Amino acid sequence: MTKTPPLFTEFPVAIATLDLNSLRQHLLDLFCQVAYKEGEFLLSSGQMSPYYINGKQVTLHPWGGLAVGRILQPLIPPETIAVAGLTLGADPIVSAVNVVAAMEGRSLAALIIRKEAKGHGTRAYIEGNPLPEGSVITVLEDVVTTGGSAMKAVDRLRDAGYQVNGILALVDRQQGGAELYQQAGIPYQSVFSIPEIQARWRELHAQ
Repeated sequence: MTKTPPLFTEFPVAIATLDLNSLRQHLLDLFCQVAYKEGEFLLSSGQMSPYYINGKQVTLHPWGGLAVGRILQPLIPPETIAVAGLTLGADPIVSAVNVVAAMEGRSLAALIIRKEAKGHGTRAYIEGNPLPEGSVITVLEDVVTTGGSAMKAVDRLRDAGYQVNGILALVDRQQGGAELYQQAGIPYQSVFSIPEIQARWRELHAQ
């Protein structure tokens, strides 16, 4: 009989103060519990997949957002002025990193990039406080498959006159995204790879 892993909220830890190595392990378990599923799924890319991972189940979780912000914030390069991402998947990640940075005395602006230009008012693609031309921005993403979503964010930011110094993702499905970023000359890093999540998911469900 499969044993369901404990809820993240049941862990007797303080998410705001837990050391990052332990926090990463708890975040991995949360991905396994609420975000990862096996079966037959049609992805937004049009590909069929034997598994599905919904990052928003983690980033919108009561403790997941704080954990994500704490894990990603130290990975943001020191020259970064703002973090940004393509709506909808990156929205809670950008906000979490922005808030965690502020709590630690670091100023990181938050930008949300629309998929289509705003239909009224300024008709802008980018939401957030305007930044000086040439500002350095790090793009955030929840799950990278082919890499197209984050690259769209990169293109919008560059069109607005900003510099992009890298892409950070929570999960890499290892289906071409890293190679796309490498070809574009954009530094890239992910917190988890899909094989790591799958291995831990099977370990938890074998208990």
